[in-house]
Amino acid sequence: MAAPRPGWSRRAQYGLFFSFLAVIAGLVVGLVMLTLSLLAPDKYQVVRGAAIDATAPVTSSLRAVTETVGGMFSGAGNYWDAARQNGQLKSDRRKMMRKLVEAQAVLQENRQLKATLQLRERSRGTVAVGRIVGSSFSSPRRFAILSAGAQDGVRIGMPVRTAEGLIGRIIDAGATASRVLLVSDRSNIVPARILRSGQPVISTGRGDGTVDLRPLEVGRNPFKPGDIVITSGTGGLYPPLVPIAKVVRLDDDGAIARPIADPSNASFATVEPPYEPEAVAAEQGVGAD
Repeated sequence: MAAPRPGWSRRAQYGLFFSFLAVIAGLVVGLVMLTLSLLAPDKYQVVRGAAIDATAPVTSSLRAVTETVGGMFSGAGNYWDAARQNGQLKSDRRKMMRKLVEAQAVLQENRQLKATLQLRERSRGTVAVGRIVGSSFSSPRRFAILSAGAQDGVRIGMPVRTAEGLIGRIIDAGATASRVLLVSDRSNIVPARILRSGQPVISTGRGDGTVDLRPLEVGRNPFKPGDIVITSGTGGLYPPLVPIAKVVRLDDDGAIARPIADPSNASFATVEPPYEPEAVAAEQGVGAD
């Protein structure tokens, strides 16, 4: 026996029947609405208003869904655009910070160079001006390398300073560079005096970036925190009135001070002749022991 055709199944027949009824109902409703609009326009307006009221919630819901979906896509687009702009702003900020640091470094170097040139003009005699190109600030011995040497007139024993204060003295001189023994080195002893009272003292390096200050006379501690110590000119090597260090703390009979001229922050330094030319002779055979 042959299987029944799908087009003649009971489900298909019911579907076709209800579709036919829906079409007939639509035609009837359409004819009624058309007749009502022609014969009774007022009542037709009431029916139209009722239809609008009935469909308004559905239309509103569909509009809300549409706006929500559109807002989601728009918000996502704005979020990614904001993230991109934020990344660009961060990159621009990093570039600006690098430029600012470079500009500040150039400005600081220009200020130091200007101060060094002014110092050269005020000094009674300047042998050479050089750049501090190296140092050994982390070792027990404290040296700096200056880009000025014998061909510039630099000799062993000559004092070296910046616009802020004393750096040290030359202990080795090559043709184009020289080595400076810093005031913070243990073997560097500088005759000095307290600026406030004029009392003579001795400044000796401690090898840790600071100097040890001791009075020549044993007795009451003459130092006070914040005191400035300057060269006295005694011994004829260092000229007088050059700042050396500032007292940071007191000990039993002296004080610990920090050099005012910090070679790690200085770019340029000047080499000056000794206060008394004869003092250089005592330094000619001195090395870094």
